[in-house]
Order: sequence, then structure tokens, then C-alpha cells
Amino acid sequence: MSNHQPTGPSAPGTDALSQLGRATTTPQSPEEAILERVPSPHQGRQYVVRFTAPEFTSLCPVTGQPDFAHIVIDYIPGEWIVESKSLKLFLTSFRNHGAFHEDCSIAIAERLVALLDPQWLRIGAYWYPRGGIPIDVFWQTGEPPKGVWIPAQDVPGYRGRG
Repeated sequence: MSNHQPTGPSAPGTDALSQLGRATTTPQSPEEAILERVPSPHQGRQYVVRFTAPEFTSLCPVTGQPDFAHIVIDYIPGEWIVESKSLKLFLTSFRNHGAFHEDCSIAIAERLVALLDPQWLRIGAYWYPRGGIPIDVFWQTGEPPKGVWIPAQDVPGYRGRG
């Protein structure tokens, strides 16, 4: 076995990536985070890509208390797909970010839409309750293309103790 470690990406279309295959630090804010993209390996096909972040964390902008969510992002790529390490770092950057649930959820979706220009994207942000009230946020770019199988997000709604 060789001791050679890759020093950077080598797959087609990945030569400009700055994070994949390299040591990185967690961005201190979503604005500081670098989201990266690579060419879709199946351009011209309609398929759904899903990312699930069951332990998403941000801060309440008023109290500074942590807020937690289970976030599901579905999208149909156009020319680009998001590079997953950069997405993980971007989502992690919200841990020190103070914003309301709605703002965090829509900001994530809008940043991905701006980067990828997908055929379609939706986000389901299932926030855990604080103060007894869960706040779930849902948004999509429009109607999904016909004929594409888009599975349900299957995240149970909060049912309390009953």
C-alpha cells in the first residue's frame, strides 16, 4: 500500500475546487462559506439529488439559544451539482449564525439556486420546537418537471407527547 495521499481533486471538472481533498476549517458564517459546484455527470437527464441534514444547528437571533432542524434538500440538476463537502461546510457555518428559522431555511435554498441554477429545487426544514411550537419551513422554485419521481421527504411532523 502506498503512502501517497491525494492533494486535491482529480475527477473531470473538479480542478478548480478549493476544499474537496484538502484540509479545511469550518467557516464562521454562511457569508464566509464557499459553496462549490461541479459539472453534472448526467446532463440532459432528469434525476433527483437529495441531501439530508438531520442535525442542522443555528442560533436564535434574539436569545442566542441554539435551534435545531432536520433539513431535506431535493433538486433536479441542470448543468451543475453541488460539491457535497462544500455543502456540509456551508450548513455547518450556521452553528454560529443568528437568524430566524424562516431566514435560515430560505437563505440555504436561495444560495443553492444561485450557485446551481437547477431545473427544480425544494427545501423542507423541520425545526425542533422551542417554547412548545415547532416551525417548519417549505419552499420550492416552482412545479417539478413532469415524469420525474420525487420521493416524499418522510420527516414526521412534531406530535408532542400525545
